[in-house]
Amino acid sequence: MGTGFDEDGVMNQLFVDDRYRGAHGIGRYAGEVLSRLRLPWTPLGLDGSPSSPLDSFRPVRNASGNALVYSPGYGALLRAPRQLLTLHDLIQLRASGLSRWKFEAYYAGPVRRTVRKTGVVLTVSETSAREIRRWLNDDAVQIVNAGNGCSAAFHPHGHVEAADDPYVLYVGNARAHKNLDVLLQALISAPDVHLRAVVPAAEVAELAARAEGLGIGARVQWMHGLHDEQLAALYRGAAATAMPSTLEGFGLPALESVCCGVPVLYWRGCEAVAEIVGDRGWGLGSAHDPQEWATALTSAVAARLRVEPPTGYDWDRTASIVSETLEQLIS
Repeated sequence: MGTGFDEDGVMNQLFVDDRYRGAHGIGRYAGEVLSRLRLPWTPLGLDGSPSSPLDSFRPVRNASGNALVYSPGYGALLRAPRQLLTLHDLIQLRASGLSRWKFEAYYAGPVRRTVRKTGVVLTVSETSAREIRRWLNDDAVQIVNAGNGCSAAFHPHGHVEAADDPYVLYVGNARAHKNLDVLLQALISAPDVHLRAVVPAAEVAELAARAEGLGIGARVQWMHGLHDEQLAALYRGAAATAMPSTLEGFGLPALESVCCGVPVLYWRGCEAVAEIVGDRGWGLGSAHDPQEWATALTSAVAARLRVEPPTGYDWDRTASIVSETLEQLIS
C-alpha cells in the first residue's frame, strides 16, 4: 500500500479513518470521496465512533513512522504520526451550556494541535474556510476548500413524486441550528401549505407530537431512510425546499434541491446556504419570524417556479482536490 518513499528510503503509507460513512452529511461525503481517491489506502481499522470524547487518545497501531491518516471528518487522533482532517464547519463551537465548553476544549486541544502538526486542513466551502481561518489564527496552516459534490441522482429530469396537494420539502434534523421550529410555526398561518420532512427515524415520534400540538399534524408527512433516487423524486415534486438553518458549513439539501431545478427558501444570514443558492430561491430577512416564513411558503406553493441547476459541484472534482492534497503531503 505504498505511495512513495521518505528521505530515508522508508515507504510512506496512507491510512483512512473510514468510520464516517453513513446516511448523513459527513457520511455521504466520506462515501463519495473515499471511493474516488487516486491513491491506494488502507483502512485504519478502528471501531467505535470518531466523535466520542476519548477517541482522540486511543492508540493508532497500524499507522506508524511517516504514515499519513486521512479523515473525512473532524475526529482528531493525537497518536497518529500525521493526520489530514476535514473540518466541514465549526457549528459545534456555537453550542450552548456544557456542550459548548466540551467542544471548545476539544477544538482548542486535539483538533488545533492535529491541524497545526500537519500544516494543512480540508474544508468544503468558502464560508467554512473563512471561519476556520479566524478560529485557527495561524497563517502557517494551509486551508484547502475541496468543495462538495452532488450525487448524479439529483437532476431535473427523472421521476417526480406525485402529490394531491402541493408541498414544500424539508431535509434535515431537529437540531437547534436547523431551525425546523420556524417552519412548523409558519404552517399555522399557511393553511394551504403541506410539508414533507425527511428526518432521522429516531426523531420522527417527537417531531410528529410537536406538530400535533401545534394543530398542523395532518399537513406534515414525516419520512426517513430514503435512498438518493427517492429523495430526488421528492425534490422534483416539491414547490420549493425550505432550509431555514441559522448555521451551516455547506448545506447539502440546498444543493440537491437546486440541482433538481427546485428553488430554496432560506435565511439570508446563513452564508453557506446563500453561497449555494444565490438567485435560485428566496432569501428571507428573518430566521425566526413565522409570519415571514408563512408568506414565503404560500408564495412558493402558488408560484411553483423551477430554476436552472448550478455547475461545478462534482464529486470527481472534490475527490481530485483531496487526492492532490494527500499526494503533496506524502511526496
